[in-house]
Amino acid sequence: MPDTPNTLPYAGLRVVEFTHMVMGPTCGMVLADLGAEVIKVEPVGHGRQGDATRQLIGSGAGFFPMFNRNKKSVALDLLTPEGKEAVLKLIATADVVSENFKPGTMQKLGLDHASLKTLNPRLIYVSHKGFLPGPYEHRTALDEVVQMMGGLAYMTGRPGDPLRAGTSVNDIMGGMFGAIGAMAALAQREKTGLGQEVQSALFENNVFLVAQHMMQFAVTGKAAAPMPARISAWAVYDVFQVKNGEQIFLAVVSDSAWKTFCHAFGFADLLDDERLRSNNDRVRAREWMLPELRQRLAQHSAAELAAVFEANALPFAPITQPQDLFDDPHLNATGGLAPIELPDGRPAKAVLLPVTLDGARPPVRLSPPKLGEHNVEVLTALGYSAEQAQALGAPQDTM
Repeated sequence: MPDTPNTLPYAGLRVVEFTHMVMGPTCGMVLADLGAEVIKVEPVGHGRQGDATRQLIGSGAGFFPMFNRNKKSVALDLLTPEGKEAVLKLIATADVVSENFKPGTMQKLGLDHASLKTLNPRLIYVSHKGFLPGPYEHRTALDEVVQMMGGLAYMTGRPGDPLRAGTSVNDIMGGMFGAIGAMAALAQREKTGLGQEVQSALFENNVFLVAQHMMQFAVTGKAAAPMPARISAWAVYDVFQVKNGEQIFLAVVSDSAWKTFCHAFGFADLLDDERLRSNNDRVRAREWMLPELRQRLAQHSAAELAAVFEANALPFAPITQPQDLFDDPHLNATGGLAPIELPDGRPAKAVLLPVTLDGARPPVRLSPPKLGEHNVEVLTALGYSAEQAQALGAPQDTM
């Protein structure tokens, strides 16, 4: 981890988060990567042992290590007077509070915006929910739920076979919009001196993602077809099965690119074919043209095709599985992956934010924390002794 002083944009900003799963932790991770001190308050006692995503398996196994780097962990039992007192002292020092629990949860704890703004008028309070306030706000939402009801699963799957996207797109982007809202509120606070509440929601995020298809209908009067059944704007824009059963995505999206493509592969007959003169002509000819191209290109390996396309500045892509990206030469050469230590002590690589600041990617300063790892550091600064800080992180359950 870097030993240099934190000179990132949000250095000196303190964020206290009450989050779990993906959406809320993503917001905190973005602010943490940009330099903020993010303190993750994790529940203990009464059968709870921190953020439940620490114990997830299967497709959830990557949640905690991915979205909780650059954070500190403070374990507290908020159902005890001592834990509640400690967290209120902590919030009094915070610039931002972030949460993503069910509606009413933070209010029951006395940690909702209305309660906390009297304690700290400069506080920015970010809530991540399933739905913004309205008729649906009482519903329980998940990424898959809003993908189904928000048109994304329809657009992703084949007709009659709605399919969720292959990653937590709404959770991640919902957290990003929560972070953007926090940034806007921080800028506003510079003018007014006051904090405010920011809300971000899964459903509204999903609607934003499919808004281009809504506008497509508004412009054309025709419903957007699911992506696998759409009439592509481009004649060659597809996955090709090639030599040895390999697959590769190839694209030829302009008339000049078509000339380049035909010259590169010696397809003079196709270049001279009047039926293929323009891109729109080729779109209309896809039914017979694509099988012809598939047959001709099948004699090449994916690597051979990639080399020709790259040499001629034509778009292409290998069909890559996520784990293969750890060895991607571009990501490794450009510093897009950084070493971290998993909570169980094993080394791994973390994917950094996809931005550069003055030519550098915001780094990993802290590996994902162990539960309560920073109790002593954080709570002693609030006036607790080291013994008290440790005791607050390991309360005894009461019967």
